[in-house]
Amino acid sequence: MAKSKTRSRASRPSTKKPVKGKSAANSDKLVRIQIAEFIGTSHAHVSWKHALAGIPADVRGVKPAGSPYSLWQLLEHLRLAQWDILEFTRDSKHVSPGWPTGYWPSSEAPPSEKDWDKSLRDFEHDLNDMKDLVLDPKTDLHARIPHGTGQTVLREALLVADHNAYHLGEIVLLRRLLGAWKA
Repeated sequence: MAKSKTRSRASRPSTKKPVKGKSAANSDKLVRIQIAEFIGTSHAHVSWKHALAGIPADVRGVKPAGSPYSLWQLLEHLRLAQWDILEFTRDSKHVSPGWPTGYWPSSEAPPSEKDWDKSLRDFEHDLNDMKDLVLDPKTDLHARIPHGTGQTVLREALLVADHNAYHLGEIVLLRRLLGAWKA
């Protein structure tokens, strides 16, 4: 079979010329906006709001065959891990929970509807706090976090985006397996 001579969009060289004459402040602002969007919106995958919207209560604690997790366990893991990353980034006195039990709920199902709703609200709140931290021009994205071991705010923000995207993909897959997904 002959190889195609067309290249994927990602591998083609850009035909756009770089913008010249932008000040460092404008460039910094643009980078901050792009990172904040990367953290909280969808580009190459569904948004967190879409992935977690409208999940019927009766499937939130169900583990599909072969799955190690339920939707509740994944939501709580997302919330706990994101909260830990945020608090580590901004609070030198923060103590991370023990691994792995501190990052996963003890039950497969949410104890109540209120607990599910609170987890969603807390997840969104911490996500917005991370975005605000990144967007704040007083935040040095590249400076090492003094109480860390080489981490920067930029690294932690990208870690939140990457970790969330990974598990949101799992949530979509579980929803499909449970018949609770509408694209």
